[in-house]
Formats: sequence, structure tokens, C-alpha cells
Amino acid sequence: MNVQLFIPCFVDQLYPETGFNMVKVLEKAGCTVSYNTDQTCCGQAAFNAGYWDDAKSVCGKFLKDFSGTDYIVGPSASCVGFIRNYYAKLFDNSSLHHQVQEMNKRIFEFSEFLTEVLKQEDFGATLEGKATYHDSCAALRECRIKQGPRKLLSHVKGLTLVEMNDVETCCGFGGTFAIKFDAISVGMGEQKVENAIATGADYLISTDLSCLMHLQGYIKTKGHTLKTLHLADVLASGY
Repeated sequence: MNVQLFIPCFVDQLYPETGFNMVKVLEKAGCTVSYNTDQTCCGQAAFNAGYWDDAKSVCGKFLKDFSGTDYIVGPSASCVGFIRNYYAKLFDNSSLHHQVQEMNKRIFEFSEFLTEVLKQEDFGATLEGKATYHDSCAALRECRIKQGPRKLLSHVKGLTLVEMNDVETCCGFGGTFAIKFDAISVGMGEQKVENAIATGADYLISTDLSCLMHLQGYIKTKGHTLKTLHLADVLASGY
């Protein structure tokens, strides 16, 4: 199965290892992975900031860069959710409307692709310790992802998964929300981290590095030992 790799801006710039780990897992699953080096942002940042004309230009380039019939897989429910839910709004009644509809059938968040398309859950990963899982708002509410990541983690040898209180509550990042309303954002992050720590977990795992980046900032500031990991990093461990 052919897969086009979609790597969001912040993963490319700050967490490239997660991208490489995603390739490892996809190739182990039997996929042929390609990466278009011309790809840029999906347009979410400009759209959320209110610059819809600029976003439309960036989104149009994304449609061109990922044209074809291959599946598109990305390690971010936030970016995938934006493409699925808001490209149609930007390109409604345009010549690209049908192209957007077609792309929505091909683009998947990483865990979703593994469980819903490939129908695979066990990748021979090993990680000793206890973990708790954070449902990002984008994964839960925009991509309807809930059980898939948990099923994947249940097959990781040596890993015990425990649920935290208020697991579906936002972590407080929200992109520019964390900048405009920093005190509220930090307070929400504190609540999420403290709930995770209360489980006795060694690891806090999610589908979205944007959430994890926000939470890791609080964890580091407070000197906690809790470690954040993207799901792809976990599934690539042990081989």
C-alpha cells in the first residue's frame, strides 16, 4: 500500500524523530512510504488567526502537493482534523471543491490509519512502565478518535495503560489561545498534568505533539519526572 507522508510544520522543526518513527511503523506494516519535500504548512495557523485569504493560498498548495490517489498519513490529529473539517469551507463553490472532497477520503491521522485502514494493532513494540493517554481535542472531537490509540498501546509489551480523571478535558494549548490567554492555558495544563501524575504513570502519551509540547513545558518547569511521548515513538520502540 502506498502512503504519502504528511509532516506538520512543528513536527518537522521540533520533533523530526517522530516523523522517522512513523515511517518505521508504516514500513513494518507493509506500506511503501513517500515524502514530497515540496510540502509546507496545511494552513491551520493562518486560518485560526483569521487570515483566511492567506490560509486559502497555503491550503491550495497543500492540495497540489498531495494530489494523486495514495493515502495521506500524518502524526497530528490537529492538522488532519483541520483539513477534513475546514478545507471544504475555504473552497466551497470553487474549482477545488471536488478535489477537497476526494482528499478527505484519503487523509488519515497515524493511529486511525493503522487501526481503521490497515486493521493492524500489534507492531511488536516494547516499553517498560506505566502510561496514561491524553485525548487531544482535535483527535476526539474533529477526527472522532478514541479507542484506536488505546488498542495500539494495549499491545505494547511491558506497558500498563491507566486512565486519568477528566481524560477528555482540554490540555489548554489551543494554538494562539496559549498566547492570548496564557494564565488560563497554564492552569488547564496544570490540571491535565496533575491528573496524569495522580495515576502513577511514567509516560503521558498522545496523538498530538502540540498538546505534548504544551504539557512538557509545565512538567519541566515543575521538575516532574513524567515523560511525554507521541504514539509513533512508542510503537517504534523496541525494534
